[in-house]
Amino acid sequence: MREIVFDTETTGLDPRTGDRMVEIGCIEMINRVPTGETFHAYFNPERDMPAGAEAVHGLSSAFLSDKPLFAELADALLEFLGEAQLVAHNAGFDFGFLNNELALIGREPVCLTRMIDTVAIARKRHPGAKLSLDALCTRYGVDRSHRVKHGALLDAELLSQVYVELTGGRQIGLGLAEAAPDTAAIDTLHVPVCAERQVRAPRPHFASEAELVRHRDFIGTIETPLWGR
Repeated sequence: MREIVFDTETTGLDPRTGDRMVEIGCIEMINRVPTGETFHAYFNPERDMPAGAEAVHGLSSAFLSDKPLFAELADALLEFLGEAQLVAHNAGFDFGFLNNELALIGREPVCLTRMIDTVAIARKRHPGAKLSLDALCTRYGVDRSHRVKHGALLDAELLSQVYVELTGGRQIGLGLAEAAPDTAAIDTLHVPVCAERQVRAPRPHFASEAELVRHRDFIGTIETPLWGR
């Protein structure tokens, strides 16, 4: 099962009012295990960067000015995404910006049926609890000490760890009970066959008459023994 955990950074909150995507980070997972394959890119939004947005992710207009346009990397991004399910935190936000960028260059949108929203999963598992990525990292012991500002690839990496915990923990990909044991394979291990155990007669646990006599003689050598009272 191939899934892509991804995150975006943007110039604001609403692509319908002209906000643009400026960064995307993607982590490939197979059966909930990261493969090490990633996709990461910055984009020139062709507009200014509001101070509020820059305070969140630290990406300035000057930094983004020489970065490629989304159109230049769209094919590479779509090839990486393939037909995988796409996992994001508050996924409607990220899908909205991704599909807006695709629409601006005349490309088909990514189907929403591929969307997996970790906020929705967390809400079902932890009703009433805080659902931010930071809060979930704390809950599941995911180290985020190196997260000073938001960053698409870093946040995708953190989310991939949280997603594993939200969907069953590390053991889900181990295949602990996928198949019955192969007896032929067991034979190749040269496991020794235990011989039939020899049954011995039960050992008596009471003193013999001779032992009782020796005990009485020993007690007789003790002055006012307790056992004689």
